[in-house]
Amino acid sequence: MSGPRRNVELKAVDPDPARTLALALALGASDEGVLVQRDTYFRVASGRLKLREEEPGDAHLIAYSRPDDPAVRVSSYRVLPAADGTLAALSETLGVDVVVEKRRHLLLWETVRIHLDEVTGLGSFVELEAVAEPESDLYRERAQVDHLIAKLYIGAPLEGSYSDLLRANQGAKADPELLRMAREAAARAYAPYSNFPVGAAVRTEDGRRYAGANVENAAYPQGQCAEASAIGAMVAGGGGRVVEVVVAAPSAEECAPCGGCRQRLREFAGPDAPIHLADMERVRRTTSVAELLPLSFGPESLG
Repeated sequence: MSGPRRNVELKAVDPDPARTLALALALGASDEGVLVQRDTYFRVASGRLKLREEEPGDAHLIAYSRPDDPAVRVSSYRVLPAADGTLAALSETLGVDVVVEKRRHLLLWETVRIHLDEVTGLGSFVELEAVAEPESDLYRERAQVDHLIAKLYIGAPLEGSYSDLLRANQGAKADPELLRMAREAAARAYAPYSNFPVGAAVRTEDGRRYAGANVENAAYPQGQCAEASAIGAMVAGGGGRVVEVVVAAPSAEECAPCGGCRQRLREFAGPDAPIHLADMERVRRTTSVAELLPLSFGPESLG
């Protein structure tokens, strides 16, 4: 594990990334190319813990803490190379909080990392990270960030992180990780008879996610729907309360759960749980358990 490190940081919405890039290069920043990053944040009692998967590059576990305020701020962090299985192990034990996917154009100016980020589901941002030496009093790093704020015409800084912004949007938008899992499951479905592959994924209230695909059988009644497969995986993984569902299929029409699967979902999800009906490109409609199964019969109906 690395020793403790510190950055002086700032993040802001970038309305014109092309202009920001041109200004940074004119200041003498070096262009270090584009990185594709996927940050999985885990549920922890304090601070933040994320696994960063990067292309090109390796996966790293990053533990850090910083104040959430709309100003230049100091971040303290440690970095640990991630071994195979780290994502699965931490997802199962801690639960996944949120997943941030972004395309990062990296520039270096003096000791400052300039990030021009395109964040899935959020938009364009510029982030400054002035890397501090262990003995630094942070005067130089703050001055560097202030200089770039002026020269790059950076607007009002953001409070919190990309994960905070995505988490705030989760009530209205489908969880990106849940979408990815449902679509990947659909791509692996066993549907030789109907040629209608379906994937489903469920998220529990503690952040765990499970996926399943439809599995057909030559004896037709023995087949299993994607939603049933996902629920089975969830039960085998420890059970829980379902708070969000994605059903995905490469279909020109909306693919909604069948009647039996609506009742299966009702067993583990409340009437208000959102159900996103998606194809392989977009969410076509968001509905709910209550809309799909009105006047439903659930566990509480037994008294």
